[in-house]
Amino acid sequence: MKGRSYTFFIASNVSGAMRRVRVPSYVLHLLAVLAVVGGFTIAAGMGSYSRMLWKAASYNSLRREQESLKQQYTRLQNQVSDTNQRLNSLQSLAGEVAMAYGITRFSQTPFGLNDGNPVEDEAQYQVSLNEFNYLEKNVTLVSMASVGMRLLPVTDLSTLGVSPALWPVVGRITGVFGERLDPFSGEGAFHSGVDIASRYGDPIRATADGIAETVEQRAGYGRLVIIDHGFGVTTWYGHLSGFNIQAGMRVKVGDVIGYEGDSGRSTGPHLHYEVRIYNTPVNPWRYLRNLSPTATVTSDGD
Repeated sequence: MKGRSYTFFIASNVSGAMRRVRVPSYVLHLLAVLAVVGGFTIAAGMGSYSRMLWKAASYNSLRREQESLKQQYTRLQNQVSDTNQRLNSLQSLAGEVAMAYGITRFSQTPFGLNDGNPVEDEAQYQVSLNEFNYLEKNVTLVSMASVGMRLLPVTDLSTLGVSPALWPVVGRITGVFGERLDPFSGEGAFHSGVDIASRYGDPIRATADGIAETVEQRAGYGRLVIIDHGFGVTTWYGHLSGFNIQAGMRVKVGDVIGYEGDSGRSTGPHLHYEVRIYNTPVNPWRYLRNLSPTATVTSDGD
């Protein structure tokens, strides 16, 4: 039996000739199947492409959100750090006020230090008054220990070289201790030391005898030296351009420990100098204001 077929007549609009084309039915069926399959393929491809565009847009959105969260986390970390610094300073100030007004009385310990105990009756008034007079004369020697209030005798400090008694570098004060506007963010921030600016590469000297506890690169501080002077007193020297000592070395007052620079979070060459008592920042200006900035100390070192 002869298969079915379809005849198509094609006429030319130029010559007027007519041509007859005979197409078997299975060819038309095959073309129809191919058209359907092609349509599904194109539709699937467009759908896949649309999903890819949506995923790419979602990924970019997540990346932006992640970056925003990172920035918020960094800001929160800075705020927490600033808050902790302020709290430490307030605790130190509260300790001084407490001792000044007799809220805390002192008892001598076998180690020559004084641990604080609460005042229980008004009979301690005269003792508190004597302590207040002592505090007025030796306000920079008051600190806060992890176990309570402590007062370091003047004789012990002068003998041990604990009290910072030297300008670490001769220069001008460009940043003070306390609240200020952050030079990078423009927001309020707590500055835990003083900035002393001179010339790049000027020698930085230890302000008291001690042991180099830390000599390293640290975020924010850049090249940092921390000297432990004993009795909870440490001095910090940041933004150095180079080191002249190693961790664990014993240094004497006046020894060159490094050189001025602008490493870390700095806007120019200067020394960031901190004095800490039991890791609580105190105002270094207490120790610097009575010293001549042009005085130099030479030491043979160890």
